[in-house]
Amino acid sequence: MDPTTITLLFLLFAIVMFVLEKIPLGVTSMIVCIGLVVTGVLDVNTAFAGFIDTNVILFVAMFIVGGALFETGMANKIGGLVTRFARTERMLIVSIMTITGLMSGVLSNTGTAAVLIPVVIGIAAKSGFKRSKLLMPLVFAAAMGGNLSLIGAPGNMIAQSALEKIGLRFGFFEYGIVGLPILVAGIIFYATVGFRLLPSHDVKDDGAFDTEKDFSNVPSWKQWLSLIILVLTLLAMIFEDRIGISLCISGGIGALLLILTGVISEKDALKSIDLKTIFLFGGTLSLASALEQAGAGELIAKTVMGALGSDPSPYALTFVVFILCCVMTNFMSNTATTALMVPICLSIAQGMGADPSAVLMACVIGGSCAYATPIGMPANTMVVGAGGYKFIDYVKAGFPLIIIATVVSMIILPIAFPFFP
Repeated sequence: MDPTTITLLFLLFAIVMFVLEKIPLGVTSMIVCIGLVVTGVLDVNTAFAGFIDTNVILFVAMFIVGGALFETGMANKIGGLVTRFARTERMLIVSIMTITGLMSGVLSNTGTAAVLIPVVIGIAAKSGFKRSKLLMPLVFAAAMGGNLSLIGAPGNMIAQSALEKIGLRFGFFEYGIVGLPILVAGIIFYATVGFRLLPSHDVKDDGAFDTEKDFSNVPSWKQWLSLIILVLTLLAMIFEDRIGISLCISGGIGALLLILTGVISEKDALKSIDLKTIFLFGGTLSLASALEQAGAGELIAKTVMGALGSDPSPYALTFVVFILCCVMTNFMSNTATTALMVPICLSIAQGMGADPSAVLMACVIGGSCAYATPIGMPANTMVVGAGGYKFIDYVKAGFPLIIIATVVSMIILPIAFPFFP
């Protein structure tokens, strides 16, 4: 059996197991990871490269930074302040999504989510609202916010590079022409109709994320130092390009400082790391690598695009590109999805004699719609344990958001980016 077929079978297996959850998500991921090695699709180094991926290192570091915020009781203090202004769950969701979305526009969406997750859990603990209702809107807003500017997500720059080769380019906030209306529509949706679709789970606290601890004996200097180090870590992430330090290293420095200063003990730091997240993310990255290396992703893309014929309608092309990117990005990284689709879309648009900007914009926006699975983007994976989520929770709450993003995009794209200007 050829590697492409084997990869597609493992993809099908992963989808079925993720939906049924007869075995834990992390175990499914590891079956896929090891299976791809045993069948010869990937070598050992490639299959397990996900466990030393920069996002995994960032996860570990930010779990410790977040754990310190809980261990000292600072997360609960911040939560108390926020809940004074937003007294209802719906108001909290609007506030959280707005702040997260705007931050994601100029920061890494993964970095933004990593910084805000412990704060939002603290808000949930202080307010008495279920964290599962707040964490999912947080990560969805992080994904939508990535489409507000050129630097919001890696896929944005991939499309920009492709356009520059043919003498075109997107402006710094041009993605926001489509991205901002999607963010606004998403916020309105979850504050109204979509509120009922958000999971309502009772999550048992343990370890450094125990929000019911008595923090009265914690010295105030520990509380303030945990917050100061979090803020400094965030600033380092904002100015990543200027200081030349990557997100995961900034997070690592923050985590080490918290342990070395005694704000959090080594034991509590290790307890705060959610291993379910690490195994789920690290394992499924092997599947993304296989889709890319074995050519399975390209086969899926070319088969769907080929079904449109040699001279497709520009509107049909844009719609199919958007939907195809939406589907692929929920099982591959959005960066890999965009990198795969951009050259295909560009060649088709040029063959039609059309301005490729609309098709590439559809590719990038569609590639960011990773709302329907816990492995669609790193931020989704980070909250699986903290929110007590199941695979189906993402499908129920995230799939309507994909429909909203599709409708908004199909209305705006032909107006803002005409095919034959």
